[in-house]
Amino acid sequence: MSATPQISALTSDAAPKAGFVGFIESWPRAAFAGFLGVHFTVWTALPALLYANLPLDLIEALTYGREWQLGYDKLPPLPWWLVEIMHRVFGADAAYYALAQAAVIVAFVAVFATARPLVGAAGALVAVLIIDGMHYFQYTAVKFNHDVIQLPFWAGAGYALHAALKRGKVIHWLLLGLAFGGALWAKYFVVVLAVPYALFIVFDRDGRRALRTPGPWLALGVALLIALPHVIWLFRTDFLPFAYAEHRAAPVRGWFDHVLHPLAFAAGQMFFLIPTFLIAAALVWPRSKSAAMPHTSPAPSADAFDRRIVTLLAFGPALAMIVLTATSGRGTIAMWGYPLWLFLGLWIALAARVAIDRVRLARIVAVWSAVFAAFALVFTINYTVLPLLDHRYRAVLFPGDKLGAILTERFRAATGTPLRYVIASMWDGGNLAHYSADQPQVLIDGLPARAPWLDLNDIRAKGAIVVWTAFNGGDTAHIPAQLAAMAPNAQVGAPLELPMRRGPGAIHVGWALLRPQ
Repeated sequence: MSATPQISALTSDAAPKAGFVGFIESWPRAAFAGFLGVHFTVWTALPALLYANLPLDLIEALTYGREWQLGYDKLPPLPWWLVEIMHRVFGADAAYYALAQAAVIVAFVAVFATARPLVGAAGALVAVLIIDGMHYFQYTAVKFNHDVIQLPFWAGAGYALHAALKRGKVIHWLLLGLAFGGALWAKYFVVVLAVPYALFIVFDRDGRRALRTPGPWLALGVALLIALPHVIWLFRTDFLPFAYAEHRAAPVRGWFDHVLHPLAFAAGQMFFLIPTFLIAAALVWPRSKSAAMPHTSPAPSADAFDRRIVTLLAFGPALAMIVLTATSGRGTIAMWGYPLWLFLGLWIALAARVAIDRVRLARIVAVWSAVFAAFALVFTINYTVLPLLDHRYRAVLFPGDKLGAILTERFRAATGTPLRYVIASMWDGGNLAHYSADQPQVLIDGLPARAPWLDLNDIRAKGAIVVWTAFNGGDTAHIPAQLAAMAPNAQVGAPLELPMRRGPGAIHVGWALLRPQ
């Protein structure tokens, strides 16, 4: 079947053209590499320079990751393991931010690789620039967590599915299984990806042919094999993390939630997509006759099957999420949209049916540059100027360094031994543990069920620090009941008032000493 040409490929075979846009025209793959370098550098450097304290997601990762468990009470372990590896290898905060951007870059590379055979290298670059308008890939991606680590697996799955269905090679089916298996270790949200992919293979007239080959079954086997250790852990713990998901989702209040919750989620995603639509607008508007793609163009092109696959990649998971929300009626979290739009730029590039001439490319790059700079500027202002003006609490300005140093020194002075354990909330205890020279373990929320790897007898034998923070005049003179239950003989110390790392304000800290017994 003959294919209909779409976006012209501006390849390096042509003579290099003058100017920045001319360079991008002549060398789109080199321009893509430059884009990746800029993206990685800026969004690694900004948090490294402006975050005085690690954010909650990284404090949590360091608290959990050091325990090397097959599963935890909240989410799968992969991102926490990776953060712990970075901690042991590099021991610097910048390494965690670099890890986050590495995940984004891998995802971008997979999207580019999927797009290049369909729209050419220039079109693939445009497809990535379009999706980079979302804060998911820059502003909020600096806080490495389960949402961020999904990105390379979801993008890799999209690349592998398209390649497997079009080329039928075993290696692509194996890669698809690897992506799905890894995605389960990243976040259970992978079901939203798996269901539409499976339905497409079953019901699409061309996709169905693959079921007569070993490929899909090999992919399924590889995915199950990779996921098996964690699946076994889930069965052994009665699917413990799903209680966390149940707690995070808003309860159903009535029939109207089956309508309001999916609409609210969709509206939130549309709001987040506004910068992406602005970049995409430079591709399709203004539309002129000279920009239309001539049918005789030698450009790479997509056939009807390619288009159906790309439509699946761009909208299938999002539609599955909305259907799931409408069916359950449960509330959603806007950030669950993180991996849903990876292939939206490619779909727009295919649907545009325009040639990317120099003027159009210049507009796209200019709008992307403005969006990119705006995100960077807002990020900088939020953590340098606004703390001096709005007095709003920001976790990344928390005085974790002082908390760790002071309470570690007081425990050592009182007991003559290193601090081995902390009894506290994830945030308070995780900060103390990370910034303490002794790197103690945390009994999270004072609940043994949240840290089953800890030996309670060893805690009593070696002692611990109990710590809690008080806001808005809270009590720092008495141990909160939940923490006190694990440290009934702890001696309450004089409260601390620790100034925030930047701007006005202070944190009021209560603490108590549980002496070794």
